[in-house]
Amino acid sequence: MQTPIIPLTDLPQGSATDAIVGALSQAIVDHQLAPGAKLAEQKLADQFGVSRTLVRQALFQLSQQRLVKLEPARGAFVAAPSVTEAREVFAVRRMLEAGMAHAFVRQVTPARIRALRQHVAREQAALDRQNVRDRTELLGDFHVRMAELMGNDVLAEMLSALISRCALITMMYQSSHAAAHSHEEHAEIVEALAARDADRAAQLMVDHLVHVEANLALGP
Repeated sequence: MQTPIIPLTDLPQGSATDAIVGALSQAIVDHQLAPGAKLAEQKLADQFGVSRTLVRQALFQLSQQRLVKLEPARGAFVAAPSVTEAREVFAVRRMLEAGMAHAFVRQVTPARIRALRQHVAREQAALDRQNVRDRTELLGDFHVRMAELMGNDVLAEMLSALISRCALITMMYQSSHAAAHSHEEHAEIVEALAARDADRAAQLMVDHLVHVEANLALGP
């Protein structure tokens, strides 16, 4: 694991647990923790400067999010999604995000469109810099940003968890999907939202997620 040591001893217990969950989730999204990797409680406790109890609580939360698998007598491991699970995750995302596109159009404002265009511009800047970490994070965050701009915290949390699972799926099944293509599709979605064309925005979102899934080696 490549994440830096983050002393959390001065934080309240709940905050420390949340911080560990956040750090490990980010390490998974950044492809620093591979599917199947062992997550040793004592090593993590030393790394974060907390008790094993707090680490255990964090690992349990991550297991609830399907990012970690807890095995009796063996410990905790980064989850290794099956092909079936991968297909189910993308199916759920298509259903959720097509509905989100329709809802966004009903609530669209110039400020919200401006915020999405700014996000897409940051994606382009990361592509231009060939910054893989920033690019990966921004491309995933585009979907969460839509939910945040709508003020729907529950949807934002659900999408964030699903996108973290997609990061694991991408590692497992060696996506060859071009980041530049995802960025271009995001830009098209924003313009459809700006035009208040809900049906086109929803279809573009579905097509985008179909393209991402199609570039994974999930078999026939």
